[in-house]
Amino acid sequence: MAKSRGFSIYLLKSTFSNENALKEDHSLELLSEGVINLPDGAFMYIADRPSSVPWWKNYWGVQKDLYQMQKGALVFLPINNRWVVLTFGMTYHQLNDNCYEYDFGLRTTLNALDPTKIKSTDILQPENAKRQRVQSPTASELNFFDLRSDETILKKMTGAVKDEYADLFKNITGGNSLKVSSNLQADGISDLCINLVEIYEKDDYKTTFPELQNIVPVKDPALLDLLKKNLIEAFNRNPAPVELVLSIPELFDYSTDYKIKFSGEGRSNLEFTDVYIKGYREYLLDKGIEEVEDVEKFNTHKLRILDDNEILIKEYSIYKSFLFDCEVEGKTYHLCEGEWYFIETDFIINLSTELDSIFIDNHSFLLQCEDKREDDYNISVKNSNPNIICLDKKSISPNGQYQVEPCDLIYINNNYLELAHVKISTRSSSLSHLFNQGVNSVQLLRSNNQAKDKLKELVENEVTILPFIDEGKYSVTYGIITKNDKAKKSKSLPIFSRISLLRTVNALRTMNIPVSAYYIFDNVDRKNLNQEED
Repeated sequence: MAKSRGFSIYLLKSTFSNENALKEDHSLELLSEGVINLPDGAFMYIADRPSSVPWWKNYWGVQKDLYQMQKGALVFLPINNRWVVLTFGMTYHQLNDNCYEYDFGLRTTLNALDPTKIKSTDILQPENAKRQRVQSPTASELNFFDLRSDETILKKMTGAVKDEYADLFKNITGGNSLKVSSNLQADGISDLCINLVEIYEKDDYKTTFPELQNIVPVKDPALLDLLKKNLIEAFNRNPAPVELVLSIPELFDYSTDYKIKFSGEGRSNLEFTDVYIKGYREYLLDKGIEEVEDVEKFNTHKLRILDDNEILIKEYSIYKSFLFDCEVEGKTYHLCEGEWYFIETDFIINLSTELDSIFIDNHSFLLQCEDKREDDYNISVKNSNPNIICLDKKSISPNGQYQVEPCDLIYINNNYLELAHVKISTRSSSLSHLFNQGVNSVQLLRSNNQAKDKLKELVENEVTILPFIDEGKYSVTYGIITKNDKAKKSKSLPIFSRISLLRTVNALRTMNIPVSAYYIFDNVDRKNLNQEED
């Protein structure tokens, strides 16, 4: 039996071919002769970089001759008036970010996959750009992977295929590209790709995985142009709105020593320790650019991750690195990894119905914020109200465990011991932390006697408070310091913050914990601050 080999496959958009799909500065060589098994009409490009000495050889003074080499290839196959690209090695980075169908791998996988034989999922939580891979030791159904279709985007899936496709391949992995193994020889690969494109064009996934439809890709060119216009307008506001975030657009090993640079308008000496819109804007200003007028600039400008030797680890277009929420004609859209998604309208309506009731119009002492820092605001509230205790940066976690802050402010209110959690900003990642903090502290106080004892010590055994701690009679208030319109209630929050808040509210309600949210007016000009408070 012939040996099975792995193939990584991209489907180019209809307007792209080998002539315009590669980056302008690509370093690949087109082979015009000496390729015996290449199908008719196909093209092969190879990466044949000369060998180099690894940095650690001289660092440790290794005397032995050591060299590392990087080889790879791209093969362009014509398939039914479209082009498929097979990538070998790391050459996929030589493709333009906008040249291929981003849903090809995932949609083909969802159409071909046996829904009872899933082995792995990669998901993205847009509220905080959190990426997670969940693997099963045995083939399982979707519910094993705890994929919450109302708050996550499925980025990749691996599993065994349905019986009807078993003659083509046994297992399949799909994300932006498609990965399959096959024992076909070179003259049969074109037929395999024809079958894959046919599977991609089916709608079987809508029946097999109906729960994955709350968040769906946007394909209408006219709507995409309108969404991109919204993105340009948001970026050119300084500071950028909280709905716009720059992030590394895939799973990344943060244990690697790295630095961030930007390119696209020429070299710059600016480098950064992490990824922020502020750093990208500094790069543009360094090049004399105050505003971006064409969204195509976001495709040609690059976010570059380099190691200590200035060797490129990863490179992404700025466009692919944006996370962005916006509303157009009453509908909500989300940009993630270069693709726009429509958020189901009924789902948005349900969020408002569930959440608006917890937003209160007035609060007795959480008045407007005049402080740049959260801790200063919390102290000012405490100083103005003798019955309030400030517990900001305190911990109730049992000895040896990760620090858990009980709340920022604690006080008796309406016959409950109220735990107030305060956060400057309506940025999704910050609010996700805020909402989770409210749940985690209550769960710990309800379940751990050592945590309760620590809280008693923190409130200095205040006689009026102790009975509430013993009974576990708490309520939770989220104080959000922002300039956003409080009249819009939950709609003043980014979409995935609302989803996160609903999850939190439901968790607190199952513990019979009353919960409320309040917008604290931010009376501070934060335009020139380095960054928001964590």
